[in-house]
Amino acid sequence: MKRVFVLVLSLLFFVVNTEAHPWKPSSYVIIDTDGGVDDMRAISMLLASRDVRVLAITVSPGSLGTDSAYVKVKGMLNAYYHQGIPVGINRTVTFKSPQYQHAASTVWGSSTGLDPNTAPNSDKVIGEILVAESSPIKLICLGGLSTAHQTVENIAGAKDKIKEIIWVSNGVTDTKGFNYNIDIQSVTAISNQTDIPFTVIKGDAFTVPFYDEELVNSIGAINNPYGKKLFEYFTKSSSLNHQFSFSAYDEMAALYLHYPELFAKKSDGNTVELTPNNIEELRNGAAVILNGSAISSTQIMRVVPTDPAFYSEDMEPYVGEIIAKWGDDEWFSGIIASELHRHLGVFAIIGVKMGIRAREYFNTGVDEFTALSYAGSTPPLSCMNDGVQVSTGATPGHGLLTVSNVAPTSATVDFTYLGKTIRVSLLPEIAQQISAELKEINFVYGLDSNIYWELVRKNTLKYWLMFDRHEIFTIEEI
Repeated sequence: MKRVFVLVLSLLFFVVNTEAHPWKPSSYVIIDTDGGVDDMRAISMLLASRDVRVLAITVSPGSLGTDSAYVKVKGMLNAYYHQGIPVGINRTVTFKSPQYQHAASTVWGSSTGLDPNTAPNSDKVIGEILVAESSPIKLICLGGLSTAHQTVENIAGAKDKIKEIIWVSNGVTDTKGFNYNIDIQSVTAISNQTDIPFTVIKGDAFTVPFYDEELVNSIGAINNPYGKKLFEYFTKSSSLNHQFSFSAYDEMAALYLHYPELFAKKSDGNTVELTPNNIEELRNGAAVILNGSAISSTQIMRVVPTDPAFYSEDMEPYVGEIIAKWGDDEWFSGIIASELHRHLGVFAIIGVKMGIRAREYFNTGVDEFTALSYAGSTPPLSCMNDGVQVSTGATPGHGLLTVSNVAPTSATVDFTYLGKTIRVSLLPEIAQQISAELKEINFVYGLDSNIYWELVRKNTLKYWLMFDRHEIFTIEEI
C-alpha cells in the first residue's frame, strides 16, 4: 500500500510540473548500447517515457559484438513498432566482446530478416540527427565511450548540439570497470574535454536486488509493450537463475533523467559523478516511467475516465476491451475525436488508429511531425482527418496538417519527421468494405434517419474493437 501511495504522489508531482511545457519532452537523446540485458531494460524505459525522445540508437562492442547487438536493438524496435528510429553501428572499435552468454541468449525481439551488413555507420546516423533536430541533444552511453569520443571529435556541429554526455559505469577512476576498459583512451579524452558537460552515473550502488517482487509485479500490471517485455524477461527461468537479472545498472541513466534529485552529486571540473541514493524512490520511479506516466498526456483533465459507467450505455461493454487491446492512448484519442467529430464514425476512428500508428513508428509524442492527408474534404472518407489530427496533434491550427483536395482521394496520409517521410495507407479491401456498408445503410435509411446514425455507431464500435492498427495499414518510406 505504501508503494502505491508513493507512486500516486509521483504521478501527481509530474502532472503539476508539465504545465511549463505542455507537449515538448525534457530530453532528446541518442543512445549508444553494447547489447547488455540492462541496456534492454534501460532502452525500454527511455522509449516508454513521454518526457524523453529517443532520436537514434547506435551499437558498439561491449557485452556483445556489434552485429549481435544490432540485431537485438532492431528486433526490439520492430517488436515495439518503432521501426522509424534509426540504428547505426560503430564499426571502428577494436574491443573484442566476451559475448556474455546471458546477454546473447536474451531475446529482445525477432531476428528474422535483420542483416547487420546493411546497417549504416553510427557517425552517419548521428550526423543526420544533429542536422535534423533543432533541440539540444543528450548522448547516453550504456557501454564504452568510443562513440561519444568519435562524435565529439569527428562530427561537425556536435560540440554545439550535444548538451550532455551521460555514461553509466563504475566511475572514471575505476580502472577495473568493464565499461572503462572497453576504450580507455576515450574515457580519458571525454573526461578531459571541456566543451560538453560529462555526467558519470554509478550503476552498482545497491547491494540488494533492485527489481524486488513488488516492483516486478507492478511492471506485470502495466498495459503497454514495454511493461510486458520486461515482465516477460523477469519471469523467464534463465533470468531467475542469473544474479545480474534483478540488479539495475544502465537503467540509472533513465532514472537520472527523470529523478536527478535521487542521486548524490560530486563535481570535478567538467565531470559530475552521480550515485543513486534512494532505492525505494527509484523503484517507484521505474514503474512510473515504464507506465508512460512520467508526465501527463492531458492538458485540461487530470485523468482520462476508464470506468465503463462514465460512458453511454452502448459503449459500456466495449470500454475495457478496447483499452486492454489497443491501449490508453488510442482510447483517449478516439473519445476526443468522436466528441470533436460530433458522432462516432468509423473513418474518424480509422484516422485515430493511423495517427497512433505513425507516432509509434517514429516513437514521437504529439505535435512533432507534419501530416499531408489525401482523404480530401468530402465525407465519409474525409472524417479520417479529424481522427488523425486528434491522435497526432498535427492540427491545421498548428500548421502541421494539410489536406490535399487533388483527386483521386484515398485513405492515405504522409507523415514527415526529422526529414523522413512515411506514407501510411488503409488496406484497400478494408476501405472498400467500410464504404460499401455506409453506402448500403445510406441507401436503405438515408442520412436524415436516426436509424442510419445508430447503425453507423454500432459498426464503428465493432470495427474499433476489431481492427488492429498494426495490421490494417501499409507503411512505405518515401
